[in-house]
Amino acid sequence: MKFLFHLIAPFLCFTAPLPHWQNNFEQAKQTALTEHKYILLNFSGSDWCGPCIKLHKEIFENDVFSKFAEDNLVMVNADFPRQKKNQLTAAQQKLNDALADRYNSGGSFPLTLLLSADGKIVKVWDGFPKGNAEQFTDEVKLAIRGGY
Repeated sequence: MKFLFHLIAPFLCFTAPLPHWQNNFEQAKQTALTEHKYILLNFSGSDWCGPCIKLHKEIFENDVFSKFAEDNLVMVNADFPRQKKNQLTAAQQKLNDALADRYNSGGSFPLTLLLSADGKIVKVWDGFPKGNAEQFTDEVKLAIRGGY
């Protein structure tokens, strides 16, 4: 067992933590204001939308993006699952519906928005972003440099 730990331990040190996703937008805005960060809001269908699942696995869970997000972004996920076993609480569904009314009235999935700490739209990605995690991270960085 010790041998296995010593074999795996070096790899654990180089893996970026996955971004922490919040599900309360108002709390996320407060955190963003306090920590001087931007908000990345993602609308997803976690159990039915193939591009949404791919986006989380290939972009959001990538080490390059995760490291950047940890220092610069407050991550908010507005999920709209369809399977009964994954249904949200009524309160969470109400929060997500309100976000969709404000930022995703067309019902696009996935839809990712970079927002200022006060909720103003800085950049929008409709669908799966072009390119890989590094390119997406560079797009976010560029949008932030031109932001507030």
